[in-house]
Order: sequence, then structure tokens, then C-alpha cells
Amino acid sequence: MEQLLLYFNEYKEALFIIVLSIFLGIEVISHVPSVLHTPLMSGANAISGVIIIGGIILLGHADISRLSLEMILGILAVLFGTLNVAGGFVVTDRMLDMFKKKRK
Repeated sequence: MEQLLLYFNEYKEALFIIVLSIFLGIEVISHVPSVLHTPLMSGANAISGVIIIGGIILLGHADISRLSLEMILGILAVLFGTLNVAGGFVVTDRMLDMFKKKRK
């Protein structure tokens, strides 16, 4: 427990920026009009692709002999990034299907 408190004390500025960016992101996304939803989703898919690559690089540098913080963060980055990209493609495909002409 003491190590956790020392970690939080050492990286308090970085943790503050992360928490602040989470609240800012939620506030910005909640006020986006529906017209801009698809272009923003395309941008989010591109960012998630970068996150997947970063997670793979992080896993490549992690020590595989033990479960480390780098290993856990790399696995989570690859998992959540892949889920976001796949979900974005599914939603985009469904939206594009709405604009196709129906066969008679």
C-alpha cells in the first residue's frame, strides 16, 4: 500500500492530467451533434489503430518471464483498441447500409 501511495505522489501531475482529460473528453463528446458522429468515429478508429500499434510495441519490450505493468498495459491497449476499431467498422458498415438502394 505504501508503494502505491509513493507511486501516486511521484506521478501526481501525470495522473491529474489523465483524470482531467477523461472529464474533458466526456464533456466534449456529449455535446457533439449527430451530423459529426461518423467523421469523428473515423478519427477515433485511426487513433485506436495507433493505440494498437503502441500496445504491440509495449508488449514487445515487456519482460515475459513475469507479469509486469508493461505487460498488463500492453494487453489492455491491444484488447480495447481492437474492440474499438472492430466496433467502429461494424457501426460504420451499418450506417452505410442505410444509404444503399433497396432491391425490388
